[in-house]
Amino acid sequence: MKRSLILGGARSGKSGYAERLATESNKEVIYIATATAGDKEMAERIAHHRRQRPAQWTTVEEGLALADVLRQWRAPHRVVLVDCLTLWLTNLLFSDGTAYPDVGMIELPQRFHTERAALLDEIARTGAGPVIFVSNEVGMGIVPYGAVSRAFTDEAGRLNQAVAAACDHVVFVAAGLPLTLKGTPC
Repeated sequence: MKRSLILGGARSGKSGYAERLATESNKEVIYIATATAGDKEMAERIAHHRRQRPAQWTTVEEGLALADVLRQWRAPHRVVLVDCLTLWLTNLLFSDGTAYPDVGMIELPQRFHTERAALLDEIARTGAGPVIFVSNEVGMGIVPYGAVSRAFTDEAGRLNQAVAAACDHVVFVAAGLPLTLKGTPC
């Protein structure tokens, strides 16, 4: 198995597809969850996902230091599944507590730049073990209102492009159907 990126919109089936790839690898699965519970509804979503994962999978919850966690858990006998990059990106955008303006250019936190660079370096490591990334494709809708929403969309698009370039296998999932954009299934 290789480095894979699974893209799709909300409720497109991308996570289910990624989970099937991880299961079919017949390797130990390490599931890195990037979601953080900022409110009760999100806490319930996280709890629901925890219950749905196979009991034999190891779950690691990390909202910011993704490269460090990948470096710790990647190994040839494992497949690491990261779900999802856009939640991780959101965490980074708000990691320093900045209250963003409604209009105008925004300055991204330094940690955003540091963590993004570290992740791309980690993805490039060959022989470190297979990894599957899940990410939302958010650039297919209307241009968002508000500076931070536009910055998020821009940065998500840039991140997806950089990760896709570094991955061996890229799939876009819509309505539960996978469309291979690059490489062969893992």
